[in-house]
Amino acid sequence: MYNLDAYDAAVAKYHREMNCNVIPVISWDFHHESLNNLKSNYSDWQKVHHIADRFNWDDSEFDVLERLKEEVVVITDLKLKIVFASSRILDMTGYTEVEILGKSPKMFQGPETSSVVREEIRLAINSQETFEKTILNYKKNGETYFCKINAFPVFNLKGKLTHFIAFEKAA
Repeated sequence: MYNLDAYDAAVAKYHREMNCNVIPVISWDFHHESLNNLKSNYSDWQKVHHIADRFNWDDSEFDVLERLKEEVVVITDLKLKIVFASSRILDMTGYTEVEILGKSPKMFQGPETSSVVREEIRLAINSQETFEKTILNYKKNGETYFCKINAFPVFNLKGKLTHFIAFEKAA
């Protein structure tokens, strides 16, 4: 059998004399960002699931957990006031969820937003129809971006309309 004490001592001395800092893997940007995205997606999914439970609608039909990975999710009540926005809203608009809760999605529109597209969206909402539109929106800092919106009326298990849910991404 070999005696490895001398080897262990040499390795320990080598590492002490290297004078380098050891950092945990979590501090590596690629890992940290990925972990934060997973946490945010799961937290957002839990919030959506809570809303679905509270208002008795089936959130599985929208595949929210999967869509949270790539899209912003916005839920409005029947008065079209935002009751939920996923954490990705900050990246797309510059607004945090707290800043937009209770406000209308119209807050993202501005002078160059197409009145034709706005009217088409309004008609779809009034008719309780699913729609997919691309609209020019405004970020918090005033920059414009095209936003592809895929929106659905949400009905509870008794068939009563309770919310609207939109899946959005920059086009």
